[in-house]
Amino acid sequence: METDPQITFHGLDASPALTALIGERIAKLEQFYDRITSCRVTVELPHRQGRKGHLYEVAIEMEVPGGMVSVNRTPGNIYAHEDARVAIRDSFDAARRQLEDHVRKTGGVHVKSHPEKRHGKVVRLFPDEGYGFIRTEGGDEVYFQRDSVVRDDWEKLDLESDLQFSLMDGEKGPFAVNVSLRF
Repeated sequence: METDPQITFHGLDASPALTALIGERIAKLEQFYDRITSCRVTVELPHRQGRKGHLYEVAIEMEVPGGMVSVNRTPGNIYAHEDARVAIRDSFDAARRQLEDHVRKTGGVHVKSHPEKRHGKVVRLFPDEGYGFIRTEGGDEVYFQRDSVVRDDWEKLDLESDLQFSLMDGEKGPFAVNVSLRF
């Protein structure tokens, strides 16, 4: 989560036990969907005249890429919500369902991460066989082949050419892909 969760209590004192419970439930939501950017939880004990017992209300607002998940759990006639823990559980269950719907509607879209670009020099080149080796800035030698060189840069390669590339793991160890001349 990009920002720390905000937990607020209205009409009752802040409780370390309830705060810990809310923190656990937020962590479970983050395990399900790790792209939650912020979360605000409000636990309220409204003052209601003429009613026997107090019913807790729990509101949850989560910002996620492409939208907002908002739960405003007013108890209605659910007298189980006389227990704050039950009200919190029910609200987080509703938040999880909304989060699942959001992920399903957005297709669980995640931004693709690209491999880190690395730099090195050609130390061995076998033009007739169509492969060579690059010495990385860290001193390791990495295999590359003609098909991994972009554009028509293969024809321009010679020993000591400065290259930019990405590393991939293969059965025989790392190899370079998206190899291009570095100017």
